[in-house]
Amino acid sequence: MKLTKYTHACVRLEKDGQVLVLDPGTFSETGKALDAAGAVLVTHEHGDHIDVPAVVSALRDNESLLVFAPGGVAAKLRTEAPFAESRIRDVEPASAFTAVGFDVQTFGGQHALIHPQIPVVANIGYLIDSNVYHPGDSFVIPDGIGVRTLLVPVHAPWNKVGEVVDFVIGVRAAKAFPIHDALLNETGLGLIEGHVKRLGAKYGTEYIHLSSGDSVEV
Repeated sequence: MKLTKYTHACVRLEKDGQVLVLDPGTFSETGKALDAAGAVLVTHEHGDHIDVPAVVSALRDNESLLVFAPGGVAAKLRTEAPFAESRIRDVEPASAFTAVGFDVQTFGGQHALIHPQIPVVANIGYLIDSNVYHPGDSFVIPDGIGVRTLLVPVHAPWNKVGEVVDFVIGVRAAKAFPIHDALLNETGLGLIEGHVKRLGAKYGTEYIHLSSGDSVEV
């Protein structure tokens, strides 16, 4: 399976001629990410994880495109794209389904706390083909199953470095790659990645930096 990272939280997976995209948000190159996509998985409603106009446009241009998202996101998309209502699916935590040949399991349920006065929204973490785990904006660890490839939210208003490291240690995937890094400059990213790489290695996780547009086989 080919994994391509786009800016911030957007990741594109390709396998057997099929394309699955996670979190095509407003910080990312949604046009490139969504090109020829068969399905989109959305973790939660924040704009840096879903560019609603871009996804609506993709649904209009690609009549076979499916979108899977938490109920509130799905409802908004149905309002914005009534012509694609049957192709927009609600997703709940602790469920499993298949999207264009990719096996998907879901975890979590809530966005990590930013501040007590900021409402918590629904958030779904997705495990693809028992391999790639995208947690969205949370540090929920999949229960009862191993993760081979972890996508790590390295920086956000809701996390700190120690929590990032503990998440990597807790999941113990063989490999880890960064997501959620658009708010960092090069210096800040290098500092955080240094901690994650050094401490993660003690527990068997190889952390590898990816820039936007970089691809790896996983």
